[in-house]
Formats: sequence, structure tokens, C-alpha cells
Amino acid sequence: MAAVSSASDTVDPRGRHPPERRLLILGGPRSGKTSSANTILGDEMFDAGTETTHSNVGQTEIYGRRVTVVDTPSWAIPAEPEDDEDDDEEPDTDDNAGAESDSPAMPPPSLDSEGPCMGAILCPPGPHSILLVVSIGQPFGDRERRAAEEQLGALGGGTWRYCMVLFTGVDKLPKGVFIEEHIANTGEALQWLVERCGSRYHAFDNTLKESEENTQVPELMEKVEEMVTDNQGWYFEVNELILLEEEQARRALEEERMRMEEHARQREQMIGGPPRELRLLLLGWKGVGKSSVGNSILGRRFFESGQETELCLRRQALVCGRRVTIVDTPGWDWFSVSRTPKRIRQESQRGAALLRPGPHTLLLVLPVVSSLTARKRRTLLAHIETLFGDNACLHTMVLFSCGDWLGHTPIEEHILRGGRELQRLLEYCGNYYHVLDSKTPGKDRSVSLLLDRIEEMIRENGDRAFLPIQTEWLSEESSYSSDNTEPEDDCRGCQLQ
Repeated sequence: MAAVSSASDTVDPRGRHPPERRLLILGGPRSGKTSSANTILGDEMFDAGTETTHSNVGQTEIYGRRVTVVDTPSWAIPAEPEDDEDDDEEPDTDDNAGAESDSPAMPPPSLDSEGPCMGAILCPPGPHSILLVVSIGQPFGDRERRAAEEQLGALGGGTWRYCMVLFTGVDKLPKGVFIEEHIANTGEALQWLVERCGSRYHAFDNTLKESEENTQVPELMEKVEEMVTDNQGWYFEVNELILLEEEQARRALEEERMRMEEHARQREQMIGGPPRELRLLLLGWKGVGKSSVGNSILGRRFFESGQETELCLRRQALVCGRRVTIVDTPGWDWFSVSRTPKRIRQESQRGAALLRPGPHTLLLVLPVVSSLTARKRRTLLAHIETLFGDNACLHTMVLFSCGDWLGHTPIEEHILRGGRELQRLLEYCGNYYHVLDSKTPGKDRSVSLLLDRIEEMIRENGDRAFLPIQTEWLSEESSYSSDNTEPEDDCRGCQLQ
């Protein structure tokens, strides 16, 4: 974003109005943002006892200077995987009372609230200073650091030169301990934040009453003036179009979160009675990692990976409260159905027959490292439709293997980069897909999400919950298939049939 001189928009040429300074206040839950805004304004202009869901603006005059203060909703703290700490499991609580009081538990953000960066629009043409509020009474680790970095990134480039850390709850420091010692002892994340802000910081005790002896607000404004001087009188110019796009993206993510919560609620209603069973058939090219995927889902090394699968093999385990039955199958040719030996094609069908009365889901395993051409896509669909019929698309899900190759890249971004052929394949499957890291069997939280996704497919298929076995799939079943279970030990009693 561009930065422009603030002189032309804050000083009336006839000197009728005092020069203006605009402050944007950002921070996480329970940081004391609203209390700090009230302290600066010298009045209880904002309600510090309730959750801030929309940005609010207030104005005052400090030593002849008009000051505009914008209070914003809390930014979200990203969740840690496998994080069982009690502090992190608490729901977000009211940030407005700050470090001065214990706040009641708050529900997660809803579509009725807005993102914190939208507050920048309320101080046009942009803030002179962005105050990042950090409570001394709250932990500040890597999660909080990432949240701050994401929010400043959402505003656009060049924001850090306008930032200052505002510590709240300084009254809670042990006697004789100064804020500099607190910064040094808290950890690398907080030190990083202070350094990223050019070592600009200030401390507030929001419990102090306004008086001549209370100099914390004038001292803050002196530091703001130093920052403006360092920035040669410039302010951070707000690009409203970018902020509106960011807000639309945030609301889309929130809608997805609410949708997933509703699916989880529906899944909880299904719990009860005998263990539920899911019947899954692993399909795909040769060498794509089907056996490794099966081991990851079942949480044990049931299938021999690293060598070519010649015969179908059925294995079963209790996974996340469900009885999961998986059949691993030999791989297909990459470029042609006719080049896949007839015995392999029959073996794929017999694999489905092992999942009586039929598989709920055909898991089409596709490595994230492989590119999908038009020929490869047509070959995959030809295998599925030739072997399992036209209705197989209703029960097919793409399962991306080798998920560790993605690193921090979201699977959705990988799909966009994968081109039109990959997107057409997913459209054929009703946009049912999942990504799995097969290097961590049984430990990947995405296994549970995969089973949730499969159950979602089953619900949407209604009375066609599984792909029924066809008579031709049963021919010479015992001649080729490897299954160390008795014939009568089939899938009777399945709760999802």
C-alpha cells in the first residue's frame, strides 16, 4: 500500500482545527483493547464488558490535537494440532475488559461479527499508528505471534513501520519488575513482535483514574509523534477494496466452519448402538501408495507397502469409534484400460465383492506429486465406469496421498494449481476429496476428518448409501482373492447399509 503525507489532510490551512492523529487498535482475545481505547479517550466511550463484534470509533482532543481512536474485534488465535493444554482449550473470552478482570467465556466468532482489519476503514485515509495490544497477564507464544503477523499481512505491505506494542495490565507486574524485564523474560515470540515494531512499545495501567499525575496517555502520544516524525509525517494509507476482499474471504471461511460444525452435530446424533461400519475400496494406478493409505487409515501395518499388490486383501479395525473395513487392490495402468491386464481388472471387481453388500466409498488414491493430464483423467474414469458402472461416481472420492509434500500449502491451492483436468476429476466425484499423510499411520487427525467426509457422502446418497455388488464381480472370487477371514465373516449388521 502507498503511504502519503498526512499534512494535507490533518491541518486546516487557516488553522481553525488542531492537527489530527488517527490510532487503530488491534489485539487478541482478553488483551484489553477496549479498556485501552477508553483510557486514551479519557472516557468510557466503549463498553468494555461485552464482546466487540464490530469496530467502533471515538474522538477526543489531547493537548490541542484531535485524536481519533478505532477499537476493533479481537483477531483469531490459530489452533495448534494435538494441543491438549487447558489454556488453549478454553473458548475465547471477552477481550474488552482486558487484563484488569476475568472475563466470561465467549462463543466463537459468528457471521454477525466482522474482521478486525475492517476498522482501518473508519479512520480515513488511514491510521498514523497501529497499536498492537498485548496483555501482560496473558501468554504470548508462537500462536499469538502468527495471529499478529496474519492480521498485519491482511492490512497489506508496509504496516510494521506504523506499529507499536501497547502492553496492558502493567499493574500486575511483580513489584520492582519493569516492562523491559518482562519482555526479556517472556520469550522469543514477544521479543520478535517488539523488534518487528521497531522496538516501539508502551505500557498501560487501565485501572488508573485520569489525573494530572497520570501521564501514561501523554507519554503514549509523544511516542506516536516520534513515530510520525520517523515516518516523515506519513500515515498508512488504507486500500478499502483489499480490506473488503479480505472480509469476504474471512466470512467464507466462517461459513465453512459453521457448516463443518453442523456436520459434526449430525454425526454425533448418529452415535449409538453397535459400532458403525464403513466399507472402503482402495483404487488407483500402480505405485500411488494405496497400501500405505490403507495402513494410515487403519492405524496398523495391515498391507505390505513398497511392493506391487497382486491380490486383493481385506482388513478391518476399529477407527475413531467406527468399524472400518478396507480392501486393497492391484494397481491399474496409467494410460489405458486395455493395457491393464484382465486379471487385474477382475481383481478390482472382486475387491468390491469382498465388501458385502457393497462398498460405501471407492477411494481413488492420487499422489499430490503427480500431474494429471487429459489422457490420465480419461483413463481413470474409464477404469471406474467400466469396472463399476455409471453410478460409481456417486460413491467415488479422490484421496490425495503423499500429503507431506504439500508442506504448508492448502490442498485447495494445490487443486487450483493442478489445472483444469484435476478440477474436472473432482467434479466427477461430486467434489469429494481429502488429503492424507501416509507417513504417520494412526496419528494423523485427518483420518478422523476423512471418515467424517465419507459419512457425509453416505448421508447425501440417501437410499443409495453403498454401491451394490454385481453378479459378474463374484465370478471365480476364491481363485484370486487373498482374505484371511471366513466367508461368513462378512459385513452383516452394518449400520450404514
